[in-house]
Amino acid sequence: MSATATPRVAIIGGGPAGLMAAEVLSQAGIQVDLYDGMPSVGRKFLLAGVGGMNITHSEAYPAFLSRYAERAPFMAPLLRAFGAEALCEWIHGLGIETFVGTSGRVFPTDMKAAPLLRAWLKRLRDQGVVIHTRHRWLGWTADGSLLIHSPDGEKTVHSDAVLLALGGGSWSRLGSDGAWLTLLEDKGVPYTPLQPSNCGFEVSAWSDLMVSKFAGAPLKNVAIGLAGDKPRLGECVVTATGIEGSLIYALSAPIREAINRDGSATVHLDLLPSKPLDKVIAALSKPRGSRSMSKHLHSQLGLDGVKAALLRELAPAEHFNDPAQLAVDIKALPLTLVKTRPMDEAISTAGGVPFEALDERLMLKQLPGVFCAGEMLDWEAPTGGYLLTGCFASGQVAGRGVLEWLNAS
Repeated sequence: MSATATPRVAIIGGGPAGLMAAEVLSQAGIQVDLYDGMPSVGRKFLLAGVGGMNITHSEAYPAFLSRYAERAPFMAPLLRAFGAEALCEWIHGLGIETFVGTSGRVFPTDMKAAPLLRAWLKRLRDQGVVIHTRHRWLGWTADGSLLIHSPDGEKTVHSDAVLLALGGGSWSRLGSDGAWLTLLEDKGVPYTPLQPSNCGFEVSAWSDLMVSKFAGAPLKNVAIGLAGDKPRLGECVVTATGIEGSLIYALSAPIREAINRDGSATVHLDLLPSKPLDKVIAALSKPRGSRSMSKHLHSQLGLDGVKAALLRELAPAEHFNDPAQLAVDIKALPLTLVKTRPMDEAISTAGGVPFEALDERLMLKQLPGVFCAGEMLDWEAPTGGYLLTGCFASGQVAGRGVLEWLNAS
């Protein structure tokens, strides 16, 4: 690179991390070419906004950081550089207002992702970012250039730095298929195998009755926890193969790791989290006369539908003759999960490029001048705005890292 030439940076991947890095670089006067294999950029971002664009979360920083679990020490510098508050200010700068929902989640006022993405892409193009769609990265040539498959055939791209923001391995139809893993492995870059995160889980088998009558039924106002952990309140959905939904997604990492370790994981469902155990025992101990157990559960506890079906499915038959035992089942019904649903169904993935393979600028130690950002890094977080915030933050830090490296070159 000559002292007078404008540096050129190639960004591979047009999700939030890649677009954020493009913004940082183009604002600094760098010529940015962004390549994405799909017909348009931000496709997973747009789909995540269906039903309400949850952009980040308003909770205090210590609690926010804890959502990244064992990767929190690595995510902390990224979130300090560009956390939830900075992200909201950035959105407001695009002319998009936000509000905080009752759960603490932050949304654009219109709840939509498309207006935000449109305003952002206009600003990027105004700053000179050139976006090349239907351009899929195939790796490197012998001289270190990028090999790109385009609608016009294969071509090579020369750049002063490269930023990879290729996503994880879920929702491959939107472009994140994890194919980059082998390209980096061929260059000696270590990686952690991808696994489903924020995903559903399977049971060994439901009864025919559960599948035919209750597959797709929502489980509302329940609490679920692994043994020894405080149960979380929320809701989820019974599926034909098991269980999924926001409450399960929040627990997906420890459930998955327990399955990896032990072959299965048992969670406990509190079907009536607002009623203490002694009240449940007292209600069940009342004489039911000629009424069926189903009617007794309904009249005394309001327990019916899918909750009553789960109780019949999972509690031993003899417990229905013992109010104390049945009450324990209602408050801590064991559900054994045996595997995750397929990775392509997951909202996100765990695994990828470990932070240990990167320097503090998110540059690969093995490949100077090549940076990584977004979900292709080895971290995971629950839904609720944490995933998007992590992607935006890593894009910011990687973009700044590229600038720092270019200035020092």
